[in-house]
Amino acid sequence: MNPRALVVDDELSIQRLLKIFLSQEGFVVDCASNSLEVDSFIQTGRYDLVLLDIHLGNGENGLQILRHLRDHDEQAHIALITGRPDFETATEALRLGAFDYLMKPLYPHQVISTAKRALRSKALIEENRRKQANLDAIFRCATEAIILIDNENRLIQANEAAFKSCGYAAEHINTPIQSIQTGCTGACRQKLVSVLISGTPCHLRRLECSRDDGSKRILSFNATTVVDNDGIVSGAAAFIRDDTQLEYLEKQVSRKNEYAGIIGKDSSMQRMFSLIDALANVQTTVLINGESGTGKEMVAAALHHQGARSKRPFVKVNCSALSEHLLESELFGHVRGAFTGAIADKTGRFQKADGGTILLDEIGDISLAMQMRLLRVLQEHEFEKVGDANPIKVDVRVIAATNQDLAEKVRMGTFRQDLYYRLNVIRLVIPPLRDRKDDIPLLVEHFLNKFSQKFNRPVCTAAQEAMELLMRYSWPGNVRELEHVIEYATVFSSSTIITEKNLPQDLIVSLLHNRTDEVRPPMVQNIMSIEAALEKAGGNKAKAARLLGLSRSTLYRMLHDPPP
Repeated sequence: MNPRALVVDDELSIQRLLKIFLSQEGFVVDCASNSLEVDSFIQTGRYDLVLLDIHLGNGENGLQILRHLRDHDEQAHIALITGRPDFETATEALRLGAFDYLMKPLYPHQVISTAKRALRSKALIEENRRKQANLDAIFRCATEAIILIDNENRLIQANEAAFKSCGYAAEHINTPIQSIQTGCTGACRQKLVSVLISGTPCHLRRLECSRDDGSKRILSFNATTVVDNDGIVSGAAAFIRDDTQLEYLEKQVSRKNEYAGIIGKDSSMQRMFSLIDALANVQTTVLINGESGTGKEMVAAALHHQGARSKRPFVKVNCSALSEHLLESELFGHVRGAFTGAIADKTGRFQKADGGTILLDEIGDISLAMQMRLLRVLQEHEFEKVGDANPIKVDVRVIAATNQDLAEKVRMGTFRQDLYYRLNVIRLVIPPLRDRKDDIPLLVEHFLNKFSQKFNRPVCTAAQEAMELLMRYSWPGNVRELEHVIEYATVFSSSTIITEKNLPQDLIVSLLHNRTDEVRPPMVQNIMSIEAALEKAGGNKAKAARLLGLSRSTLYRMLHDPPP
């Protein structure tokens, strides 16, 4: 549509002249001689430009018409015309919002220049209106809280989400943001002011917001400076999302993949977590089967701590670490003088576990005589100390664990069948790590976090190539072996990225022996000598082997037959 112009002048010749000038520029021009005609014209719509003579006939004053036009259209571009310039009149006109002040005689270029400037100004105003309308729409629709401050730290805008979730109110607008009280510690406001001062954007995935009532929220916070067309910082804006519920859901998912410290998202592990839940409060004997390093002790601890006996003792016994005589004394205790060296009474592990749980680890290694005594405890819930005939009653839940096939040992006659049936009421089988390799990335992340904290180092991540090697390895030592590998890699990594060069040599060699493709192996080099590893481990050969990335048998062989 063509732009519209209104000429207000009591001289018809001036009206005709201005109409010719403006029509040549594409304006549709209306002409009025007094305020009544002006009023009738402005009822028909808005004008892009008004040329108004200050001194009209019949004693009318153009400034009065200017006020009337302003009341009707605040955005109208009004240029005043006068043949008798007056400073006070010009000042008042500008105060009332006149766009320009023209003096007679009028020249074409003068009128055309004013008209063009009026159109440009109107176009800019309309563009700003559209931008503001778009911004307002975004503010209204955004579920994130949005707050803007100017370069003097005053709050200049906040959306409805900020009002609802952060406690801002309309009376806070144009108030210094540090002085605003919204019922919290103001962590977001402090961060936003910091961004304005530093000029550096801030992106926080997790910002804790403490409320005055003691509750806490977890926020996602993003803030940046607002820069105008001249590159001058005019303020700062923050986008704040309440992620408290998301944090809760993430923890729920995390809990699903981690049960009582046991990590696993594999379906077999999830089934085992469900079984532990179901068995935690069922006071029956449980037999845990699994290869060495799969976490049998952790499963036993979960059965105890998730159940009703959690506040009572959880006692562990490694049956394979003790001779038959010592194991009997350890399990049942002894009285003073029961045997040489028994200089005082000793309380056995079963008695210590009264009311709680006892874990008999490596149960497959006990002798037939010990199996008989253990069977009596399971059947009658009582025992005698070594050297004493007085029975002691106990209330103990028994959990047994082994990496052996007890059914095969029964067939061979080395394990009592009646004890096997007593132990094997409920059996939990822990899958080896090679059968649940989807859990390896989770376990790697867990151990990297653990050892980064232990060694007070930045949290590490595993490079893709290193993770691929870890996924290909068969893990005969299961989760325990993976933990040792990650500990080794964390110690010897010089950066926050674990690469294949940081992995133990035994693992790399094993992969090379088992591979059929001709992929170039990673560079492996001895990082420390055997002597240095032994010194660092305080003489502990198992720990030294882990530091070197070797198995214990390999280290023993190297110590026995050192290389020339």
